Amino acid sequence: MPVPGPSPAQSSLPAAAARFGTHGHGRGADAVTGGKPALPTGPALPFGPAARPSHPVPAPEALPVPAGGPAGGPAGDLAAAPVRQAAAATATPNPALERIMRGPSGVGTEGLFFFTPRQAPPVAPPAPADPPAPRPAAGGRPIPGLYHHPVPEPDPARVEEVSRRIKRWAVDEVQAYPPEWEDQFDGFSVGRYMVACHPDAPTVDHLMIATRLMVAENVVDDCYCEDHGGSPVGLGGRLLLAHTALDPVHTTAQYQSQWAQSLLSDAPRRSYRSAMEYFAQAATPSQADRYRHDMARLHMGYLAEAAWAETKYVPEVHEYLAMRQFNNFRPCPTITDTVGGYELPADLHAMPAMQRVIALAGNATTISNDLYSYTKELDSPGLHLNLPVVIAAREGLSDKEAYLKAVEIHNDLMHAFEAAAAELAVSCPDPRVVRFLRGVAVWVDGNHYWHQSNTYRYSLPDFW
Repeated sequence: MPVPGPSPAQSSLPAAAARFGTHGHGRGADAVTGGKPALPTGPALPFGPAARPSHPVPAPEALPVPAGGPAGGPAGDLAAAPVRQAAAATATPNPALERIMRGPSGVGTEGLFFFTPRQAPPVAPPAPADPPAPRPAAGGRPIPGLYHHPVPEPDPARVEEVSRRIKRWAVDEVQAYPPEWEDQFDGFSVGRYMVACHPDAPTVDHLMIATRLMVAENVVDDCYCEDHGGSPVGLGGRLLLAHTALDPVHTTAQYQSQWAQSLLSDAPRRSYRSAMEYFAQAATPSQADRYRHDMARLHMGYLAEAAWAETKYVPEVHEYLAMRQFNNFRPCPTITDTVGGYELPADLHAMPAMQRVIALAGNATTISNDLYSYTKELDSPGLHLNLPVVIAAREGLSDKEAYLKAVEIHNDLMHAFEAAAAELAVSCPDPRVVRFLRGVAVWVDGNHYWHQSNTYRYSLPDFW
């Protein structure tokens, strides 16, 4: 297992330090030479008695961290990439935080990095005129006025390999999607999504941990809640049984075997079961339990939204934001340490200050999702709740006014996230805490990149 410490140098991380000084989501898996074999997907209990080590088992090397940046330059050049530009505000650099977010230096610290650390580039003072627009991601443009940080294009070799493996897993190993949904699966671009969110993953096997879980969560959402046969009616029972694929049932022998067979009965349970098996092999027991807890939060949020749909209730704005703190991306950034090949210990993860950082990261990214998916959801049947819709209904604003106010709420959440992360990095400069904060910040940026660039799924309203 890699020595706990700062994650590898990335182009966005030196700038993350600067912004942290601002105000306040048939065939088995492909074999790789030296790789682990595919896990069984038959009816055997998914959490059997086989002994497993008490520490993470690092996955074998498979397409290691690329030695060059997107343009093929030296790895160190990633750290010297231009500082990220804010779309709605300019970050004020904090030299102390820049040093903290770069990680430790000096004798004995070189082994904490995959790459040689480099000094963060100086942050130029804001120009008197409007700052230049950030470089758009391939195929999309950011929401005007949305506070975000551009990221480099994800490594294409990793994107291709993750995309190939995840499709084999989803289609052949767990039969998550029928052939007629193939275009939607491809359009989701989950390989590009996960590579952008986890640039410090040591290997493709580590990236696949996050990618399977992301796909499994979307299978549950699509099949139980939304696009492909989902309904609020009876959702609680379906979610409870699916959750047992993550958090196993312990009962008598007769009913244990019946439960185990039930995990193969539909695509959501098959997907959860298999993705959790792979995750549990790489995670510590504490990390696995953390993930189960976050997924219970997610499912509770699903149920709240379903209850409102059944009763045709439009929540108050504060009620909607409370629901979105649970029905949000939180399970994704909280596994950043497992995907990075290290562990943030349970006592550090449970600190109230860390929980606030994680909650704000999840809330900000989820509101970003509301904004990018706004037109997609308006085109879907029935009333689909999102923040602009709720603001318009509850505060009597026009569609445009409500949307622009939702942008402001997102920006406030982002600033609060960055301020909370900065404060925690200073008050608890444990290398594992700093590394985890960096991972969450990068995940937030990668998540925005995917939404911005995924024009298959998203288009912006004509409000500007």
